[in-house]
Amino acid sequence: MNAKAPPLNVPPMRALAHRLLLEPGAMPDVLPPAADELEDLALRLRGHLSLLAPEVEELALAPSADSVLRCCALACVGEARGKLRAAPPPGPNGAAAYARRLARTLDSLCEHYEKLGGGGICPACDRPIMREEPSVLTDYLSPSGPTARSIRIHARCANTVRRR
Repeated sequence: MNAKAPPLNVPPMRALAHRLLLEPGAMPDVLPPAADELEDLALRLRGHLSLLAPEVEELALAPSADSVLRCCALACVGEARGKLRAAPPPGPNGAAAYARRLARTLDSLCEHYEKLGGGGICPACDRPIMREEPSVLTDYLSPSGPTARSIRIHARCANTVRRR
């Protein structure tokens, strides 16, 4: 990752992945994607994986990376590269299963990117977190669901309350 390049915008990547990871019945008014939409989603997921995997690998190989995070992140990068080489399995549900596998891998890569300090967008101020800026890892409760996850936030924003 170029030190001057802005961090990748992870929230839209994660949102795309979550579209395919919703449990059936979790949102009764939402229909599963149609076949042509699945193809488009899979292409977009593949594009995000292609962008994110090298970034996560670079962050994981940095001398400052924690060894456990490094091993997990590099395993996920390998998984992503394997998914990018694979093709959807044949059969009526092959494309959907393939897209869900891509989505799970993308979601994991997003998590590793954030935990390794790859930046992302600060949920408190909506500004990019640059690699050299002080940031902290904190639990974040998504407004779209009850799932808490670890996310980076600017150190200066850690004690602020977001109001919308």
